[in-house]
Amino acid sequence: MYGTIRISKTPLPSKTTTAKLTQAAHTFCYGTRPLSLAVHPSITFNVQQKAFPTKRHFTSTSRTQLDVFPPPANAPNIKVTPPAWHHPVYTEAQMNSIIIAHREAKSFSDKVALGMMRLLRMGMDFFSGYSHDHAVATGAKNPQSARKSGWFSPMDERKWLTRCVFLESVAGVPGMVAASLRHLHSIRRLERDNGWIETLLEEAYNERMHLLTFLKLAEPGRFMRFLLLGAQGVFYNALFVSYLISPRTCHRFVGYLEEEAVITYTRFLAEIEAGKLPLFEKMQAPEIAIKYWNMPEGNRMMRDLILYIRADEAKHREVNHTLGNLAQKEDPNPFVSEYKDPERVHPSKGIENIKPTGWEREEVV
Repeated sequence: MYGTIRISKTPLPSKTTTAKLTQAAHTFCYGTRPLSLAVHPSITFNVQQKAFPTKRHFTSTSRTQLDVFPPPANAPNIKVTPPAWHHPVYTEAQMNSIIIAHREAKSFSDKVALGMMRLLRMGMDFFSGYSHDHAVATGAKNPQSARKSGWFSPMDERKWLTRCVFLESVAGVPGMVAASLRHLHSIRRLERDNGWIETLLEEAYNERMHLLTFLKLAEPGRFMRFLLLGAQGVFYNALFVSYLISPRTCHRFVGYLEEEAVITYTRFLAEIEAGKLPLFEKMQAPEIAIKYWNMPEGNRMMRDLILYIRADEAKHREVNHTLGNLAQKEDPNPFVSEYKDPERVHPSKGIENIKPTGWEREEVV
């Protein structure tokens, strides 16, 4: 789709006319049929149905040249620089088997982590205008009967993308904080880390790929960028200090945060499947997502993309709940370890043996 504006030499429109034009442009962003409006004798706004070659369906900012895997600047001998971490292969059956789950907060540390997660969730919900119904999350109520009014609903395509950009910009912080602190601890004490650093860095990288994927569909405006800057600054430093005090509590906090992410994407899927997000029903996943997840032919739509992202969040939920169960300085990372008894079911990098609430220490160590 595209819009054209023709302006003559007559005086510029008034503020009222400008408001009407803005409203017409807003309608254009959500509409699916041709539209022609004459809001002022000097301006004609024509909309026709043609595809954007960039597939940036929701944005009010100038286009950022965000290439998929661009060749390095000033490096004529380099063809392409692919990602260092290759994503595990997920089957459709595995992704469809992901469920909503909650680990009960038993210890004081767990309760602190759960309380901090809920506080963070409230702030994210408010600034992204996200509405969440517990009955929907637990499957006790149909998502379409849980609609609210006002700022927090309805959740249309634009608000879902706003929510996802906000969520993923924050979700990429914990893995990097934990990995950097464990790296410094290892080289300071001249000891091995037993495989934790690689998994935590890969988690941070995966969350960043989620963000880059959503940025191919929409880019935040200046106000949203300011909120993200503030949220990242506060969250990074708070998590940095918290991880120095209690790594176990931080991993449990991230596990609870990923539980909420699984709930969010489960509801996202329900809205798409219920036909409440028509612009997403026939929208193809961006090229960056197709390459990163190795999405097969015939399974490259927006719904398939959300399935992959939800599976990733479920994996992060399992990893962090498991790490929160281990001795933080002594135990090896069970997700990269080789086990003596290969016949038993053990943790892995994929989701074939996933445990929603994490593995207990005695099961893996």
